[in-house]
Amino acid sequence: MDHIPLGKATPFPDRYDRSLLAPIERAAARRAMGIGATLPFAGEDVWHGYELSWLNPRGLPRVAALRLQVGADSPCMVESKSMKLYLNGFAQTPFESREAVTHRLREDLSDACGVTVNVAVLPLAELPAAAAALPGDCLDGLDVATQAYQREPDLLRLTGGGAAEETLYTHLFRSLCPVTGQPDWASVLVRYRGPAIDREALLRYLVSFRQHQAFHETTIEQIFLDLKDRCRSEELMVAGYFLRRGGVDISPVRSDGPWDWPLVRTVRQ
Repeated sequence: MDHIPLGKATPFPDRYDRSLLAPIERAAARRAMGIGATLPFAGEDVWHGYELSWLNPRGLPRVAALRLQVGADSPCMVESKSMKLYLNGFAQTPFESREAVTHRLREDLSDACGVTVNVAVLPLAELPAAAAALPGDCLDGLDVATQAYQREPDLLRLTGGGAAEETLYTHLFRSLCPVTGQPDWASVLVRYRGPAIDREALLRYLVSFRQHQAFHETTIEQIFLDLKDRCRSEELMVAGYFLRRGGVDISPVRSDGPWDWPLVRTVRQ
């Protein structure tokens, strides 16, 4: 990953430059998790950018919020620091209109990811308000003891109480950037149908990622695979709502179930 700017001193761009985008192929990380050419899930990565600005033809700054939706089947994802540098380059660049900015973003990001990226440049008044809560039951009030802070799928277990269909979430999640070691905070939501998962065991397992190093997207895919393997869920969805860094947050979701995934901003995003 020598081509990515993460962990390196990088000049702050003052002009638009599409070459700043650094794609990362998904295949290598997926091979390491045992995922082949056929994906065991569908899903997408939803990005929100809160620091998008450009100049209008008269030189007056314009500001907006940005939403990107990148399919999980894309050959590449974009490294987040390169995305921030790329977006910063718009700030001193004139564009004819918001539609021209949207077109440029869609063309560049679709080219980088290898699929059509859904791009919305939102007036601030249209930015969704942060959600009061995620749907389902919060695990954070469980009084559990744990000393496991590296991913430990053996912590997962079933209740033995038959089948269930439920939505569970925690705000206690943290993992680490695989390049810089900086913390990545998130709320993680799990929705499943199948043998009932022990809630305390699920919370311990999710907490065990606290010192696990991986990109957001890979982390959520690993959780999906672990739950599918250990808990034998008939249908499963895992979504991660990662906190913003540098004005950008990322929410990957992976699912093999029929549900619509909640496209929300959590209270911390």
